[in-house]
Amino acid sequence: MIDKYQKWNIELRIIYAIIFLGMTASLIAGCLWGSLSETPKEVSAEVMQQVFQEISTPYKYGVVFRHEDSTKMIDSPTIFRKDNTWYMSYIVFDGQGYETWMAQSENLLEWVSLGRIMSFTENTWDSNQKAGYMALIDIKWGGSYEVEKFDNRYWMSYLGGATTGYEAGKLAVGMAFTEDLLSLQEWTRMEIPVLSPDDAEVRWFENKKIFKSSIIRDSEERTGFPFLMYYNALGDTADYESIALAASHDMQQWERIGTKPLITRYKGICGDAQIVKMDDIYVMFYFGAFWKDGAFERFACSYDLMHWTDWKGEDLISPGEDYDAVYAHKPWVIYWEGVVYHFYNAVGSQGRVIALATSKNLKKWEEVKH
Repeated sequence: MIDKYQKWNIELRIIYAIIFLGMTASLIAGCLWGSLSETPKEVSAEVMQQVFQEISTPYKYGVVFRHEDSTKMIDSPTIFRKDNTWYMSYIVFDGQGYETWMAQSENLLEWVSLGRIMSFTENTWDSNQKAGYMALIDIKWGGSYEVEKFDNRYWMSYLGGATTGYEAGKLAVGMAFTEDLLSLQEWTRMEIPVLSPDDAEVRWFENKKIFKSSIIRDSEERTGFPFLMYYNALGDTADYESIALAASHDMQQWERIGTKPLITRYKGICGDAQIVKMDDIYVMFYFGAFWKDGAFERFACSYDLMHWTDWKGEDLISPGEDYDAVYAHKPWVIYWEGVVYHFYNAVGSQGRVIALATSKNLKKWEEVKH
């Protein structure tokens, strides 16, 4: 039998336990709410201006790379370094679709094609479209620009599809890998897309086509994942391209992050993101098109890789020469030995080629040198 004193003591302990659990739950909920509702740190106008000055490339060097067959178009340069030599992955369109190629340079100015690494196939989901973009390049501004291995492999994401034509039909993101970065053999491709407009969790702004992707490592895992993929996509009700984010633990399974685009103008195109890290700030280079005339290069900044402050000032690069009179877009930017090199896809008098703008007048320097 429990006497009245024991019963009262038990009831009192239960009350104390309920109060303790309630306070603990409130504290946890408060912490979670604080972290979720905390206003992201916006990049100030002053810092944005400083970044603009750092990355500006007012000197157009000219066309640095074109396909030897003038009927073929090249596009989307991705620059990296291996064994003291520069390399470029790029894509070629020949009327049928995209294939992925590699080129080499000793000085970032003169490039030689090495050959294909992803070619047309038959009876695959990506038979006629394989536009590849090298993953896990060192993003430090002025860093090594070397490619990191994961799981003893080098990785590449790519735009894939089966329909012939220029970015025709359904387009999705595939993953490919190799153990030998410079072998120039066909990369091994996963059998199905890793992000598709048909996915159950697809969002309204990406349920028609998914285009270029760019993958980096986030060592701080701000999203809870080590690998982040920035990509641009088109929706069936959103007749414009926006930049979105997905994340992964293993480079094979990808999870979409957020419910809204990271960068969009709700018209035209925002696409082809490249991320670099300058001290404590991240810079996203990307191109804009058709929300004003033509296609042009832009940037945004972030402290956490998820919330971005868009630059409101002048374009980094815009059409102005005969070779980029139609479009000046699709950036890849590096800082090397005191010079900013801004590679971009130029469309104009020489077809679709790779052009370069720099922070210093290299043509004048070459004239002095000679």
